[in-house]
Amino acid sequence: MSESIILHVDMDAFYASVSIKDNPKLKGKAVVVGAGARGVVLSANYEARKFGIRAAMPVGRAQVMAPHAIFIPPDHTRYSEVSDEVMKIFRDVSPHVEPISLDEAFIDVTGAKRSIGSGREIAMMIREKVEREQGITCSVGIAHNKFIAKLASQHCKPNGVLEIASDRVLTFLHPLPAKAIWGVGPKTNEQLEKLGLRTVGEIANTPRSTLIRALGEATGSSLYELAWGRDYRDVVSDEPEKSISAAETFASDLDDPEEILREFLRLCEKATLRMRQAGFCAKTISIKVRFADFKTITRSKTLDQPISGTKESFEVAKKLYQDLKIDRARIRMVGVSLEGLILAQDSSEQLLLGQRDIGWRQADSAIDRVKAKFGRASVRPARLVSPSDED
Repeated sequence: MSESIILHVDMDAFYASVSIKDNPKLKGKAVVVGAGARGVVLSANYEARKFGIRAAMPVGRAQVMAPHAIFIPPDHTRYSEVSDEVMKIFRDVSPHVEPISLDEAFIDVTGAKRSIGSGREIAMMIREKVEREQGITCSVGIAHNKFIAKLASQHCKPNGVLEIASDRVLTFLHPLPAKAIWGVGPKTNEQLEKLGLRTVGEIANTPRSTLIRALGEATGSSLYELAWGRDYRDVVSDEPEKSISAAETFASDLDDPEEILREFLRLCEKATLRMRQAGFCAKTISIKVRFADFKTITRSKTLDQPISGTKESFEVAKKLYQDLKIDRARIRMVGVSLEGLILAQDSSEQLLLGQRDIGWRQADSAIDRVKAKFGRASVRPARLVSPSDED
């Protein structure tokens, strides 16, 4: 399966850049967004940063550092307007956009690479379009997960692109200071220094158990995983999804029904995990089958009650596939789609006759927690375990 391509797009000095865009006379001057001696700096352009001015600094202190700078009161309505237009540009590229704030977002462009190009080509296109249409610049980090993509964007500002390939992650990551890791604030950094851990590499080479004893289960485990460049979180769109799907095009056509059912199970596992993480249940399960001659058929089943489990979804997909009665047909691609999504808390799921109230749903929740902690490959259905995995 192809590796994910995640972009982290961060506007350069966003508030200040919008102010300069709206008043070109400010171009080339030191501009600070923030007003009142007791206020704080919200944004400073790069001319102002040369004097040491940074966001969150008291405005009074910034005025002392650069008395010639131009201080502008914030206009949050205007920033929201520009942000909305920028996010539209992102969504033209991929529906998988996760805004972090007005001026930054993650974009999963894995599915766009066939129609648009490589991660770098997509990043360059986004930067060019943002500058042409909105008159501001942005920096883009590219990686296979969110953590590394965000670090990459921080290292190519302003107006740059940095791609960290999977085989370069540790070379890039391990020399960085410990505070580069998400979750390492001043207090955690102080605790790490007491352990003699000052770089990401030193954290990575410390036993997980040692980190847990010093920092607690959640923080210790998280820091250990991130120090090895492992981040399993998906890009979660802020817009309600109408469906969640997963598909696989095979390297060579398959005709073994058992292999094909294994792929359906793998896709159900992937799609239902995403659905549960987003807090949804599905009322309709659909499958797609594309044959070697590119003929494509779809089948779906709408259920009486919404479901969220891997096993339940696979049983529906399996029945839909078996009802096609296409034994030994050469198949190029299969897909699963979870549709009719409703919020899990709004679900009125009823227990089926004979169903245990503590069963597959609780099992899926437990499995999700294990995967979040130890990685997606840490727990798999037995059907997906190959003989080589058992050695």
